[in-house]
Amino acid sequence: MTERETVLLGEFKEKIDKLIRRCETLKSENYRLLEEQVQLQDQIRLLSSRNEELTEKNEQLKFAKSLLASDGQSHDARIKINRIVREIDKCIAMLNK
Repeated sequence: MTERETVLLGEFKEKIDKLIRRCETLKSENYRLLEEQVQLQDQIRLLSSRNEELTEKNEQLKFAKSLLASDGQSHDARIKINRIVREIDKCIAMLNK
């Protein structure tokens, strides 16, 4: 093997070693990012659930407030109650199918 071939072979080995180290670094980073993704997905599920709870509670508070409203607003309360009754009727009809 000539001196030039020896030098080229040495450079080639260095590049391969560098690529192997880079691959290991990327694997490690990928693993860390996958773990972070799982944590963030869990956090999204929790926040989404909390958002649904708060939205439902907000609707309940609005409904309660409308029931306590003055006579001028009692018409709105009746409309809301009728809407809720229709939704319940639809649900019952779907269950009966």
